[in-house]
Amino acid sequence: MSVSRRARTLLTTTAAALLLSVAGPGLAAAAGGATAAAPAAVREIRAPAFNAGGVWYLFQTNATVRVDLTQDGAGRLFGTVSSGNTVGTLREGSVDGNNIYFIVGWNHGPVGRYTGVRGPDGRLSGTTFDLTNPSSQATWRTDRTF
Repeated sequence: MSVSRRARTLLTTTAAALLLSVAGPGLAAAAGGATAAAPAAVREIRAPAFNAGGVWYLFQTNATVRVDLTQDGAGRLFGTVSSGNTVGTLREGSVDGNNIYFIVGWNHGPVGRYTGVRGPDGRLSGTTFDLTNPSSQATWRTDRTF
């Protein structure tokens, strides 16, 4: 086999392998004629349908919380919250489609996990509970629309 033919064969084989690795198991199965099982822990990530950045308030059944967030293009949330003299920092958070999720480490010890959804009216509502004391739970909502 000539050098140029060998180089073309190597380039074609490498390109095919790259295409199959990028396209995933569905294309590989179709190309090879065999069926491939999808990975067990596949999670669909949806683009953020709204921006939760800015200053807004959520009204819990047991408190009013001032939220001051920024949101990046991938939907990750960063910021702080406060309720009276109690302050907290987001440890993690994100907007995924119409869903919002964040965890707040409060300065007096509790760690709140907030989950919610944007309703048809554009307002957020959801539930929260203390990760250090899961029986401490509350519902919440916003008056602001997103």
